[in-house]
Amino acid sequence: RTPFDLPEGESELVAGYLARINAYDRSGPTLNSIVTVNPHAADEAAQLDTEFAASGTFSGPLHGVPIVVKDQVETAGIMTTFGSIALDGYVPDTDATAIRQLRAAGAIILAKTAMPDFATSWFGYSSKVGTTKNPYDLDHDPGGSSGGTGAAVAANLGAIGVGEDTGGSIRLPSSFDNLVGLKVTPGLISRAGMSPLMVFQDSAGPMCRTVTDAAKLLEVMVGFDPADPYTATAAIAGQVKYSERLDKAALSGARIGVVREAFGEASDPSATLVNTLIEQALAAMAAAGATLVDVAIPDLQHYVALSSMYITRARYDIDRFLAARPSLPMQNVKAIIAAKKYHPKLDFLEALAEGPDDPYADPEYYQRYMAREQFQRVVINQMAKAGTTALVFPTTQVPSPSRAELDAGKWPLLDFPTNTLIAAQTWMPAMS
Repeated sequence: RTPFDLPEGESELVAGYLARINAYDRSGPTLNSIVTVNPHAADEAAQLDTEFAASGTFSGPLHGVPIVVKDQVETAGIMTTFGSIALDGYVPDTDATAIRQLRAAGAIILAKTAMPDFATSWFGYSSKVGTTKNPYDLDHDPGGSSGGTGAAVAANLGAIGVGEDTGGSIRLPSSFDNLVGLKVTPGLISRAGMSPLMVFQDSAGPMCRTVTDAAKLLEVMVGFDPADPYTATAAIAGQVKYSERLDKAALSGARIGVVREAFGEASDPSATLVNTLIEQALAAMAAAGATLVDVAIPDLQHYVALSSMYITRARYDIDRFLAARPSLPMQNVKAIIAAKKYHPKLDFLEALAEGPDDPYADPEYYQRYMAREQFQRVVINQMAKAGTTALVFPTTQVPSPSRAELDAGKWPLLDFPTNTLIAAQTWMPAMS
């Protein structure tokens, strides 16, 4: 059965996915993308079948769709660890807002997916589950920090998936795992009940195998939430039927900006692989009617460096989130580091532990925050001058690294040539 015969009802569908998780994640290639399977998934599927048999109507737009969710998102009755062995066994009493929306739409939360401790890596290391494999090449990394969702959806261990992106954590694994991954403008989707990395930059979003799936999932997840003041963004945007906006002719007449300074060096064979693929994509866009124009962003790398606030802000946000949950066994980053309850490859988490107790007292904080405002203006002004509606550049300048390269320390986190920080640090939406 490859991947399934047509299932008869949600119960058989869920059973098929659970069988795939056992066959491919727990054994066989042992992808190691799933942290916890929802122990109530089969019962929820049976209940949906009973209700549909009685009413003949779907419970919502995602009726019975099995979805895998990054373990960064709190799920009532399902263990949530935020990728950390230090928080092993934590079972929230309430759902995150996004989970409530998914359940209300009829979705079945099938499983929670692997992630680096507190989303602090672009690679698939986690103290809770170890390392996650890329289903396209088991010797390579699936990306991070939503690598568990990326690997699981790519391997069809769930129909669709939810990730979270602060600096590239949806887009990088979507690139490495051949998915459609969307980082929304921060606040379009509520982050209430999701462990933060940086509150003003965090963005949950879809990770799916098709654009249509991503649009349908996005429709369910967006919206204002009084528990997340950043969803003022959603209040401004209003309710959009994204799935009704899909148009195969949309590139006809569009002006698309190409940011060539974000391409890798031609002298680097790894970058050449990516550049070749991007050039093929650009040619396809032009064939579909797009006008491509080069757009330069002045002082791009200067702004990326100056507007970086991870060390300044992240520990403060993570600690506040943990302290608000007194049932957790450990409640701050420094205590977790001191107890060595984190994956040893997470050099970035170690760096965050050295951040200030109060970022607002750091002289650099406001300078870096204002640099973001300026960075955003520079990008938008360049787009406006060129008359473009979107920018295109590689998600990352090199392909997915091998596990051997990462284990040998080839790529310290902040040296990895990803371009995902451009959108992240200008608070703009982006898609792989």
